[in-house]
Amino acid sequence: MQSYVSELIPLCKKFTIPHIFASRKWLTLQLDMTTRITQLLGIEKPIIQAGMVWCSGWKLASAVSREGALGVIGAGSMNAELLDHHLGSMHQNGQPHFAVNLPLLYTKLEDQLTLILKHRVPIVITSAGNPALHTKRLKAEGIRVIHVVSSTKFALKAQDAGVDAVVAEGFEAGGHNGREETTTLCLLEDLYGKLDIPVIAAGGIATGRAMLATQILGAEGFQIGTLFAAALESSAHPLFKQLLIDSREGATQLTLKELTPVRMIKNAFFSEIQKAYQNGASIEDLQQLLGKGRSRRGILEGDLENGELEIGQIVSVIERIEPAAAIIDRLMREYQQAKKSIHD
Repeated sequence: MQSYVSELIPLCKKFTIPHIFASRKWLTLQLDMTTRITQLLGIEKPIIQAGMVWCSGWKLASAVSREGALGVIGAGSMNAELLDHHLGSMHQNGQPHFAVNLPLLYTKLEDQLTLILKHRVPIVITSAGNPALHTKRLKAEGIRVIHVVSSTKFALKAQDAGVDAVVAEGFEAGGHNGREETTTLCLLEDLYGKLDIPVIAAGGIATGRAMLATQILGAEGFQIGTLFAAALESSAHPLFKQLLIDSREGATQLTLKELTPVRMIKNAFFSEIQKAYQNGASIEDLQQLLGKGRSRRGILEGDLENGELEIGQIVSVIERIEPAAAIIDRLMREYQQAKKSIHD
């Protein structure tokens, strides 16, 4: 506090007392949000926009990074040509600082890795696979590597593989998820004190209050997906965004655990899955029912009945479509208000 006051004293000659208190409030805001994650990733605000298929293109990632958070391009839905376009667009629009979410289960992985190196992507968030396969290669190129985990077991393995941080994602999260069905709060509690690397909380976070709650449990950053899926800059279809606004509590469910567990909105396609289960469907039957392009059909093209509508459980709190900048500003204000209310 003494050093802080000494820094403000010279301002007295130039500013009035209200100006000094305003400066103090601004400085406190900045200092409160400094964590190992902000330092590791070179960002001002410890908010990471999730790399969601058919939502997280360069426009959303650029808008988020412009606000001092970390924008992420979701490579899971992109072939090499499309990913090349999005990575190039980030640089062309003056946003060289961003991340790519890279699911490790796809056959096009090697082409995507080549493009990541070509475009000098500074941060890669890997998921849905073994981080030991590519972490050393990426870090040898000076890339920060974060891995998404759904359990303490996988978090420890990711740390052993040399990643810089982990995203601890509870099964509230949308899209592909852990089979354990561990909630975000339980996962963070299980992880508490077990890792040397920083933890980013994910799953069910859509307010500054939730950010503070997970920070108390050890999180130093916050990955947010569902809220940004409805952002103005999201590449999702307008009908899908409106559905998110209209969806209420209980609208989603985790299913297809025999393939890759996924949380989706209950629609006609979801009902088909449930009927298949009732009829004793095999893994092959489920694969045939899922087919190809289901998530594209629903999220990008707006087929709300027959598409796979991946989204998180926290969808029930979304009230409007708004720019990413407004989302981040509200999250920061809610965080500060929640923190102040505890101290008061």
